[in-house]
Amino acid sequence: MLNINGTQINYYFICKTKLWLFSHNIRLEHESDIVALGKQLHEDSFKKEKEFLIDDLINIDFIKINDSVEIHEIKKTQKMEESHIYQLLYYMFYLKNKKDIKNIKGFLNYPNIRKKKTIELTEENEIDLLKIIENIEDIINKPMPMPKKSRICSKCAYFEFCFS
Repeated sequence: MLNINGTQINYYFICKTKLWLFSHNIRLEHESDIVALGKQLHEDSFKKEKEFLIDDLINIDFIKINDSVEIHEIKKTQKMEESHIYQLLYYMFYLKNKKDIKNIKGFLNYPNIRKKKTIELTEENEIDLLKIIENIEDIINKPMPMPKKSRICSKCAYFEFCFS
């Protein structure tokens, strides 16, 4: 059940075709200037912090341990905030259920606008996540969904693949 990664959760909210392609190892992000800018933002804004890869599935931008475990995600803009929130919620859900970590706090960091948003994992979120995970598995196991052009497509690493 918890064998998907945060990118898949993120893509579920952005584009089902992108989710399907990524999940079938068609990976084009390494060619994207926008992805490169996001990585540079992470390196420039939080130089002392290092990423954590857990179980080859969960790639957390950085973790702080105080009275609780704080997990932080760094994002360039708030334009796709719902996908950011659910990606972070999934990380929290994963750590709670797979690693038995109970006291987890989540933070979305938007360094370009100097904003930090606190995200809390609730029972309602957990129910939503279970449905989302089920939907993702369903999408992955069916034929590729037809691309649907939207305003964000032109900046997507998969644009030429979908619309050439």
